[in-house]
Amino acid sequence: MDQHDPTSVVRLELRDGVATITLDSQHNRNALSRQLLDELHGALDRAEAAEARAIVLTHAGPAFCAGADLKERRDGPPDSGPMVHVLERLMDIPAPTVAAVDGAVRAGGIGLMASCDLVVVASSTTFALTEVRIGVAAAIISVPILRRVPAGRIAAAMLTGESFDAQEARSMGLVTHVSDDVNATTTSLTTGILAGAPRAVAETKRLLHRVPTLDRSTAFAEMQALSEELFQGPDAAEGMAAFADKRAPVWSTRP
Repeated sequence: MDQHDPTSVVRLELRDGVATITLDSQHNRNALSRQLLDELHGALDRAEAAEARAIVLTHAGPAFCAGADLKERRDGPPDSGPMVHVLERLMDIPAPTVAAVDGAVRAGGIGLMASCDLVVVASSTTFALTEVRIGVAAAIISVPILRRVPAGRIAAAMLTGESFDAQEARSMGLVTHVSDDVNATTTSLTTGILAGAPRAVAETKRLLHRVPTLDRSTAFAEMQALSEELFQGPDAAEGMAAFADKRAPVWSTRP
C-alpha cells in the first residue's frame, strides 16, 4: 500500500509488516520544514496503527536530509517541538527503525538518522554538522548523536563543520552499516527483524536503550525479571517447540 498525495513531501508504503517512510521534498533537499515534520509524524502514526514490525526511513533524490529549513527559520521565532518529538518517536517506538541513506546528510538530518536503531548508508555518503557555520549549535540533535558516539570522536566535526565520510561515520559509531547496495542490506535487516518474535524484538530495542543508563545491580534485577517473564511466555514456548521440530516458529502478532 502506497499512500501518496502529489502535494505531500513524505510517502508511506506498508508491505509485509514493514513500513517504508520516504522523505520526498527534493526541491529543498528534504529539509526539515514544518510540512515535512508534520507529515513525518502522520506517517509514523499510520505505521504504528498498522502495527508495522519494522520502520524504514529513506529518501528520494540525492540528499537524505539537508537539515533545518533555513528559509522558514528566518520567518520568526523557532518552534523546535515537532523536531524533538520526531527524534523521540524514532528512538522510542517499539518497532525497530532503520535509516536507509544513499545521499548527503547534513546538520539536523544527521540527528534524524542517528535516532534510528540501525543506520545503513552508501559508501559514497558524506556527512557534515554545519551548525556552527551559520551561528548556531547542533543542540537538539546532540541528544541522539551523543547516545551513539563518544563526544571525543565527533568533537572535531561538531566544532568545525567539516565534512566526513561513511567509513569515518562507521568507525565512530554513528552508522551501523556501510554498503554498496543500501536496499539489499536494508531488506536483509528487516527480514531478520521479522524472523524474531514481535515482543522479543520490542523488548530488545527497549533494553538496548535502557540498560546503559542503569547501575549494574538495577540492570541485573530488571533484566532477570524480563528474562524469566519471557521464558515463561507463549513466544518462548513456540520458539523452543519450533527449534525442536526443526520448523519456522509461528509468532503471536502483537508485541
